[in-house]
Amino acid sequence: MLCVVKTDSTDPYKNLALEEYLLLNVGENVILYLWQNRHTVVIGRNQNPWAECRTSLLEEEGGHLARRLSGGGAVYHDLGNLNFTFLCKDDHYDLQKQLSVIQEACKLCGIDATFSGRNDLLADGRKFSGNAFYHSKGFSYHHGTLLIDTDMDRLGRYLSPPKAKLEAKGVSSVRSRVVNLKELSPTLTCEKMKEYMTSAFESVYGEKAMLLSPPEEALLRPMAEKYASADWLYGRPMPFNCTMQAQFPWGNLQIRTQVQGGNVENVQVFTDAMDFSIAEQLKNALTGIPFRSEELIRTVQVLPYGQDLAQMIRMQQL
Repeated sequence: MLCVVKTDSTDPYKNLALEEYLLLNVGENVILYLWQNRHTVVIGRNQNPWAECRTSLLEEEGGHLARRLSGGGAVYHDLGNLNFTFLCKDDHYDLQKQLSVIQEACKLCGIDATFSGRNDLLADGRKFSGNAFYHSKGFSYHHGTLLIDTDMDRLGRYLSPPKAKLEAKGVSSVRSRVVNLKELSPTLTCEKMKEYMTSAFESVYGEKAMLLSPPEEALLRPMAEKYASADWLYGRPMPFNCTMQAQFPWGNLQIRTQVQGGNVENVQVFTDAMDFSIAEQLKNALTGIPFRSEELIRTVQVLPYGQDLAQMIRMQQL
């Protein structure tokens, strides 16, 4: 049976929880789930958040970082973006059919869409949809973004790599030229695209879809808490190195940190400062703390030259 699930929630953690819940309970159905996140960067399961996103800038501006179950690259979600997920048993999984739904929906608003590379959909030669895939215990989903009227300025700022030199062991995104579909179809809105996606879903699969309501929030709460947890977001076992440096009136400073599981594991400090003790103090203070901008700043502020050190970290845009 074909089913469509829509949610009014714009909370990324609740929406990812609902996606997982639907996968666990899809049964013999084929579900099209349509959803939107407000002001969120979503990274792939095996990505390094600091290499993909200016996490501190995102948080300072009221945004959210989220990590999904599937692989693939980092994407920016806002209310000008519509997300879709096809969920079903492996027996019903048909990527070409699912992609045909998106292409048919685009045709309904006068746009010719093509599938490109490993996971992108293009219109006018530019990317408007990144797709990712997840398979577990006989069930699968295929999900992605549809850029309708997304804030491209924020997309560019948040998904730009930080200024600090990062040598990441995680999977990095491949950046592509992107386009909002509204640029190609000026009257298009996310609400209209929901209608087009539903119509195309029914047309491609050849049957009427049943509209299902999301489950009670209490059923989703444990999974939503998992997706919002620091352990899920930052605690993945992906070691990487970060180098920060700056020139101050009191000397040149370079800090190299090795990060494992979201925490600073090893620190090297190089400086020509006359105060020889600053290197050892920095090393002792930083070792073992979470590698997050606010934690680093809070820690260094109490050290000699604390305000200079804090400003250096701010300038890295981690």
